[in-house]
Amino acid sequence: MENEYVVEVVSQAIKVTLMLSAPMLIGALVVGVLVSIFQAVTQINEQTLSFIPKILVIIAALVIFSPWMMETMVTYTQDLFTSIPELIRR
Repeated sequence: MENEYVVEVVSQAIKVTLMLSAPMLIGALVVGVLVSIFQAVTQINEQTLSFIPKILVIIAALVIFSPWMMETMVTYTQDLFTSIPELIRR
């Protein structure tokens, strides 16, 4: 197995992982900032206030983006499996 191929597979795996986690992370980040601004404006110092909105946004992102996420994972896995014969020839 050549080093270039391993590096390529690992970099593709990292890119796919970042793409799949981005909708949930960005949603949680936006909601966290909005809740923090709300807490600063109203001077509410409750630490647990931001958990419920973040969880709801993450669940909503999973529901909305799950078809795209599944398609991305299946495509990556199929591409990885179809490249196995080429790897054996090397």
